[in-house]
Amino acid sequence: MGTPEASAPVQRGAGANLALATAAFVLTFWAWNLIGPLSKTYSEQLGLNPTQTSVLVAFPVLVGAVGRIPAGILTDRFGGRAMLTATCFAATVPVLLVGLSGNSYAALLASGFLLGVAGTSFAVGIPFVNAWYPPAKRGFATGVFGAGMGGTALSAFLTPRLVDGVGLLPTHLLMCAALAAMGLVCWAFVRDAPQWRPAKEPALPRLKTVMRLKVTWQMALLYAIAFGGFVAFSTYLPTMLTTAYGFAQTEAGLRTAGFSLAAVVARPVGGSLSDRVGPLRVCLASFFGASVMAVVLAFEPPPEIPAGTAFVLMALFLGLGTGGVFALVAERVEPARVGGVTGIVGAAGGLGGYFPPLVMGAVYELTGSYMLGLLLLAATAAAVGIFAMRAFRGAREVEHRPT
Repeated sequence: MGTPEASAPVQRGAGANLALATAAFVLTFWAWNLIGPLSKTYSEQLGLNPTQTSVLVAFPVLVGAVGRIPAGILTDRFGGRAMLTATCFAATVPVLLVGLSGNSYAALLASGFLLGVAGTSFAVGIPFVNAWYPPAKRGFATGVFGAGMGGTALSAFLTPRLVDGVGLLPTHLLMCAALAAMGLVCWAFVRDAPQWRPAKEPALPRLKTVMRLKVTWQMALLYAIAFGGFVAFSTYLPTMLTTAYGFAQTEAGLRTAGFSLAAVVARPVGGSLSDRVGPLRVCLASFFGASVMAVVLAFEPPPEIPAGTAFVLMALFLGLGTGGVFALVAERVEPARVGGVTGIVGAAGGLGGYFPPLVMGAVYELTGSYMLGLLLLAATAAAVGIFAMRAFRGAREVEHRPT
C-alpha cells in the first residue's frame, strides 16, 4: 500500500509548468551544443588536428557540468522560475561571443568555456519539476523534462543548415534572440509548485550535507555513464562520422540528430518504466545494453543500416538510463535535498561527457581508429552495471515503493 503522499493527485498547473520547463531546457541545450555540429567547419578554417578539435568540442561540457552544482543549490534557495529565467538570459552572452570567435581557436575555447552556463539548466529543472509531482509520477515527470536534451538533436540538425543559409554570426544572433524570448516567457508564465519553500540553510552547509549522502555518489557514478555517454556522443559524433565514415558535415549532423532523438524518446520511456518495474532494472538494462553496442561499434560496422542500427540502439540504451537514474534519485532523496543532489549528479553526468571526446580524439590521432576508445566505453559501462547490481541488491525490495 502506498503512502498518502505517493498516491496524491497531480497538482493543477503541473503539466503547463512541466511543458514550459522542458521548452527552456530544449533551447538552452541547443545553445550548449552549438560548437559540436560545426566542428568540421572550425577544424578546416583553423587547421586543427583531431586532439584540438576534441578539446574544442568538449570545452562547453566542462562549465555545464561543474556549474550544475551551484545551480542546483541556488534552485533550492530561489526556485525554478527565477533560475530558469536567469539561465536563459545568462546564456545569451557566451552564445554571442561564440558567434564572434570563429576566426580564433583561443577565443573559441574561451567563449565555449563560458557557453557551458547553458548546460546548467538541467540542475534547475529537475528539482523544479520534482516539486510539482507526487512520488509515484516523478519518474514520468523527470523523464519528460529530461527529453529536453533533444535540444542537442535540434542543434545537430539545424545549426549547420542555418550557418550555410544565413551565416555564422546571424545564426548565433538568432539563438540569442530565442534565449532572451524564452527568459521572458519563463518569468511571465512559469510558477514554482505551491508547496515549494526556499531552503533557508546557507549554501555551503547544505552542499556539505548533500555530499555526505552515500546515495549522492552512487547516483553520480550511474549518471556519469548514462548521461555522460549521451553527451559524449551527441557532441563528438559529428566529428566521428566525418573522420571515420567520411560524411559531409550536414550529413553527419542529420545522423547525430537521429541519435539524439532516439535518446530523447527513450528518456521518458525510461522514467515511466521505472515507475512500473523499478529504476534499478531500467538502469541495468541501460548499462549492459550500451556495453554490448559499444563492442559492436568498435569494429566499425559498415555505414547506414548496420552502423546506423548500432548507433540508434546505443542511443536508446543511454536514454533509458538517463530516465532511470533520476527516477532512482526521486525515490531515494527527500524533496528538500533534490536540488543539491541533482546538482552533483548532473555535474557527474556532464563530466562523464567531457572526457570521452578527449580520449576519442587522442586515440584516433594515435591509432587512426576509434576501436580502443569504444572498447574502454564497453568495459566501463559493464563495470558500472555490475556496481549498480551489487550496490542496490539489498534494497531491491524497496525499489518499487516511493519514499
